[in-house]
Amino acid sequence: MSRDDELQALVDRVAEAASAFIGGDIRTYVRLLPHATGYTLMSPYGGVRHGFDHSDEALDATARHFQGGEAKLEVVQAERSGDLALLVAVERQHGVVGAPPAQDWSLRVTLVFCREEGEWRLLHRHADALVHEIDHAHLARLAGGDSQPGHSDSSG
Repeated sequence: MSRDDELQALVDRVAEAASAFIGGDIRTYVRLLPHATGYTLMSPYGGVRHGFDHSDEALDATARHFQGGEAKLEVVQAERSGDLALLVAVERQHGVVGAPPAQDWSLRVTLVFCREEGEWRLLHRHADALVHEIDHAHLARLAGGDSQPGHSDSSG
């Protein structure tokens, strides 16, 4: 398999995994994208997590949270150098996540893969919901910890 074919196969797996995840099929997601030993996640919900919880309890909870939808991967950039691969993409997603009704759940994602035990494994995922541009004031509120876009502090 050529280098370009190998990278395309990885992109195809990521696209299939995104569809499985939004659809609540977390076990298919994990099968398609095994996680590297040093995996880190910068979740769209904030914070930084280390490692991936493969327990049945964690997988079942995730499956319940992602209740159905569809995803299409829009690749912005895909590169490979040696045992590292990088994908920058937009996961164009629509579905039911948590309590709200079906809506746009598109995410900007950066995925870093490393070759571990002869296969590509996900080493790092950074995902955020800033697919649609926001203004500086909104960004400043988010950076300051205010998660409510229209909220202003009236404590004066």
